[in-house]
Amino acid sequence: MDVIQAMIMGIIEGATEFLPVSSTGHMIVAAHWLGIAQSEDNKAFEVIIQLAAILAVIANYREKFTFAHLELWKKVALAFIPIGAVGFAFHKQIKAMFTVETVAIMFIVGGIIFLIVEYLHRDKPYPAGDVEDITYRQALWVGIAQVFALIPGTSRAGASIIGALLVGLNRKASAEFSFLLALPVMMAASGFDLLKHYQDFAGANAIVLASGFIVAFLSAWLVMRLFIRFLEHFTFVAFGVYRILFGGVLLWIVL
Repeated sequence: MDVIQAMIMGIIEGATEFLPVSSTGHMIVAAHWLGIAQSEDNKAFEVIIQLAAILAVIANYREKFTFAHLELWKKVALAFIPIGAVGFAFHKQIKAMFTVETVAIMFIVGGIIFLIVEYLHRDKPYPAGDVEDITYRQALWVGIAQVFALIPGTSRAGASIIGALLVGLNRKASAEFSFLLALPVMMAASGFDLLKHYQDFAGANAIVLASGFIVAFLSAWLVMRLFIRFLEHFTFVAFGVYRILFGGVLLWIVL
């Protein structure tokens, strides 16, 4: 992987990690398009750009990292438990589920679900208008919904946002809780990958890693901010349509 490839992959990771469109599917397509093989060095690169995305959450929501928001973080921790437990217990089975066809199908399924949820909630009020308003019960249900993200192509952000919408959070609060919930999920996943591939960093190109890290951080930081502004005026319908179209194209490519 050269520097240009690293920057492209970093931009894609940062731009898609927190949107309900599945970063996995986009990374697959981008890697295929760029001719990037799944080598050990490139797996180490994926860990680095995921860490950059984690840092972008902290940078955007640094005001939440105080004891004044301890109750919110307790709810985030509660929401993490379902996916943490299921992911740890069945990680081998989950890995075996991974195929490009599965990713494409789940893109389409997720898109249809977004359109249905938006249609059913088009005229309904959302009781929780701020991320701080989420209850423990709502947080747990969001966490249960997030378990579906273990199916490749579902999208962690998409699953958690759908769960949040269904339990009464508005679009902005749903997205922000999904951002915060990404921290323990991604830290656990990246930590696990780091333990598996730490030896691969020795042979990795430092300039390539740094380039990917920087652009992944900047794109994730910017996309999160723009996404929240978008949701102040629009719905998730566009993302539902996009998922269906992208999944259809991906199916057409592989089949």
